[in-house]
Amino acid sequence: MTGLETLVTEPWADFGLIDSGGGRKLERHGRFRFIRPEPQAMWAPASPEWRADGEFIGGSDEDGGGRWQLQPQVPQRWEMARGPVRFWASNTPFRHLGYFPDMGAQWDWLAGRIRPGDRVLNMFGYTGVGSLVAAAAGAAVTHVDASKKSVAAARENAGLSGLAEAPVRWIVDDARKFLAREVRRGSRYHGLIFDPPKYGRGPDGEVWQLERDLPELVDLARQLLADEARFLILTVYAIRMSALALHPLISAATAGRGGRIEVGDMAIREEARGLLLPTAIFARWGA
Repeated sequence: MTGLETLVTEPWADFGLIDSGGGRKLERHGRFRFIRPEPQAMWAPASPEWRADGEFIGGSDEDGGGRWQLQPQVPQRWEMARGPVRFWASNTPFRHLGYFPDMGAQWDWLAGRIRPGDRVLNMFGYTGVGSLVAAAAGAAVTHVDASKKSVAAARENAGLSGLAEAPVRWIVDDARKFLAREVRRGSRYHGLIFDPPKYGRGPDGEVWQLERDLPELVDLARQLLADEARFLILTVYAIRMSALALHPLISAATAGRGGRIEVGDMAIREEARGLLLPTAIFARWGA
């Protein structure tokens, strides 16, 4: 290991971090602007006045809560795009917009490593943007999430992207149960995308806790990598965990395969001043 990397998502046509500071961030999502809480934006904003179509007012506890205050012109959902993939954005109860824009740099990286016919597994796949990026690049994708609502949204995004008939398996299941079954079946994948939450529940009430369950998850991932595998991506949004802690896990999972491991921060570049706003930590291996 030579040091920590910074993986930066640059602004694109449908998304940008306009300004940040004072514990908040101003973003554009398609034709709308929103303000959201951002504890890591400890600096002063570039502009003292922000114009927005809505703001998320956070609750009193650090693990969630709060509500959106939206202007009448904001619809229930609206179309957005990145490259060949189109998807619906919306103001969710959890302060998100139905996708994670800081994954943009990861999506570009994995798309460049896929060969037609590769098998790719996207665990905790949410609304499916990463799955559709892989499918658009020619992969046969298995998309897994414990939320029926998220998987239904992912299928809608596939239709919006013209990928309704692409070879994607849409699966609602508990992550550990699904991975253990895949190992028993002898399934193998050329690429793995893992974006686990800090805490969650499976469709039958199974409890997921990141710090406790991540080592088992990565060990199952190790057993699913094909001999000719090309990548493994792990992103973590738990602020209290260091990227340094991810390196031994990924190193053990890819031992003997060669290639390169990168670990570090994910960040979005602010448009106003070029500042980097950190959002998550990551580890990835590429053959």
